[in-house]
Amino acid sequence: MRALVVEKNEEGKTSAGVQDISEDQLPEGDVTVAVEFSTVNYKDGLCIGPGGGLVRNYPHVPGIDFAGTVESSDDDRYSPGDKVVLTGWRVGEAHWGGYSEKARVKADWLVPLPEGLTTRQAMAVGTAGFTAMLAVDALERQGMTTGQGPVLVTGAAGGVGSVATAILAHLGYEVAAVTGRPETEDYLRGLGATQIVARDEINETVKRPLETETWAGCVDAVGGAMLARVLGQMKYGASVAAVGLAGGAGLPATVIPFLLRGVNLLGIDSVMKPYEARVAAWNRVATDLPMDKLEAMIQPATLEDLPQLGSDILKGQFKGRVVVDVQA
Repeated sequence: MRALVVEKNEEGKTSAGVQDISEDQLPEGDVTVAVEFSTVNYKDGLCIGPGGGLVRNYPHVPGIDFAGTVESSDDDRYSPGDKVVLTGWRVGEAHWGGYSEKARVKADWLVPLPEGLTTRQAMAVGTAGFTAMLAVDALERQGMTTGQGPVLVTGAAGGVGSVATAILAHLGYEVAAVTGRPETEDYLRGLGATQIVARDEINETVKRPLETETWAGCVDAVGGAMLARVLGQMKYGASVAAVGLAGGAGLPATVIPFLLRGVNLLGIDSVMKPYEARVAAWNRVATDLPMDKLEAMIQPATLEDLPQLGSDILKGQFKGRVVVDVQA
């Protein structure tokens, strides 16, 4: 069977290419899945390329997401023919992942494919879309509702941002999409954004701890200076769901927005999310994400395309969601 295999030479340099591997080479696990589709996330770019400290052993098969059909199972929860989805659990990092025609994993890491989704659509969602759904759900649990004002989405043309924009617009929110690429404006408006915010307008060092109350909520995929600035622009009692750090891991902010406006900073983790919460979020994806909007995000790819795509995503040259047809 074919797989994208990453190897490291004696000088520490990595290389990635499609190779034939045997099923005996697959790691231990309860369930063997015939992988149909995967996708490309920032972590995949790291694992295909320099590793980013995520990959411990080589040779390695990346791919932190996959969807497919159960081929064999030692766990009663899954039977041959069942459609399943996997995101997270350090698969594709510490454990061989979805860039292979077959994968073997622990049953606890899988969830049933939600009714109404195909395996291709599930991978158009992937970790990025799953994280976006968790973020929207967390904001609503914290009290965000429609009619309170615009909801800001940073890094809006990326994977998380694209899905968050589409979900929020579908639910009736007014979405303000932040992008540094003017050519993505039509794309973002097509997903439902009603306002485009130029990245340069908001990506600067905090000058005043509090600015005009503007945003009723925020899904932030950038972090760094942009998140610090946004915190001072949130409406009283509003929340920011932090999902990424494309702009840096530091947070050069003050505590003033938390103390004087009751702003909430919500951390969103999708990797170790418990099973019940995963199922609930995936079921919401099936109902709250318009499939026509999802289709507009998709860029098709094959295993052979992955080395270049891994490099592109690390350079911030992505728009929307890549769906990798593993069997093509």
